[in-house]
Amino acid sequence: MASKRPTTIAGYIRAAPREGQPHLRRLYAILKSVAPEAEEAIKWGTPFFVEPRFLFAFSAHKAHLNFAPTAATLKAFRKELEKHKTTKGTVQIPYDKPLPEDLVRKMADYCRRDVREREDDAFW
Repeated sequence: MASKRPTTIAGYIRAAPREGQPHLRRLYAILKSVAPEAEEAIKWGTPFFVEPRFLFAFSAHKAHLNFAPTAATLKAFRKELEKHKTTKGTVQIPYDKPLPEDLVRKMADYCRRDVREREDDAFW
């Protein structure tokens, strides 16, 4: 019988590779502190924070986690991310390296403010 997919972020972290769980718990705490009112959801099997639009997501993998802020955030932090492996939409953080907490916090805060400003500027 197949195991049930997690429906909460806490469940997602518990189901993640054991070596990644400390990083994932710390990342979750940082994102929660930056966006305490954001809705938490599991979408497409991945933890998301939404307020009311996408803020950021993260995902667990065998040897690393991916932190996925908005494209605008990745662009704004391009210089600070030169030492990190990135893709078009994520920052890859290996479990055997320290979590760059200050950088993640700054990026998450930038992302939250940017999304709110764009929402305020929306023309309906």
